[in-house]
Amino acid sequence: MFERLRADIQAAFERDPAARSPIEVLLLYPGLHAIILHRIAHWLWQHRLRLAARLVSQINRFLTGIEIHPGATIGRALFIDHGMGTVIGETTEIGENCTLYQGVTLGGTGKERGKRHPTLGDNVVVGVGASVLGSITVGDNCVIGAGAVVIRPVPANCTAVGVPAKIVAEGARRVRAETISGATPVDPCEQCMQEINARFQEIERRIAALLGSRAPAAVGRPDGGGA
Repeated sequence: MFERLRADIQAAFERDPAARSPIEVLLLYPGLHAIILHRIAHWLWQHRLRLAARLVSQINRFLTGIEIHPGATIGRALFIDHGMGTVIGETTEIGENCTLYQGVTLGGTGKERGKRHPTLGDNVVVGVGASVLGSITVGDNCVIGAGAVVIRPVPANCTAVGVPAKIVAEGARRVRAETISGATPVDPCEQCMQEINARFQEIERRIAALLGSRAPAAVGRPDGGGA
């Protein structure tokens, strides 16, 4: 437990440029406090002391503004930066060396039972206000952009952004989101706007053709001579 605590403190110290010392991190970082209290709650949960585990979880939420279900599994060196409004569901699994920013939701999509929350690999970064929903896997070394809503699995070494999230980079290579195997469907709002735009263009083409066919003939003198 103390080895994990050292790893968590070191992670916050290394990833936050505002941190000036490990002591400052230990005393003043609510993200670290949330992880420490969660590890206690998770130990109680594993030993079937469920009520005590939920009580510690609620105290954690009250003190830090970060809600972590005691059943969630969190690996070494997680850094929750700021953290206010972060929610981590019961069957969530988080790998090692991950970073979550404030307002992140690792949640479910309904009232399913069993494994219903996401699994994050190692070295994953989830941006401000992003939501990763359902029993999906986000591979190692992935970056989820701020405000993204991820509802499909994300392969390792990818960057996903948008609502719904689309993959925009694989490693250092930028890609077209619509050409990636397994990418999310086209945004329905975007698709609707494209269809409306196409219809307007077709209407404008037909009006132009109709006006062209009805253009008045050149008017000359009654005797057929020129002006």
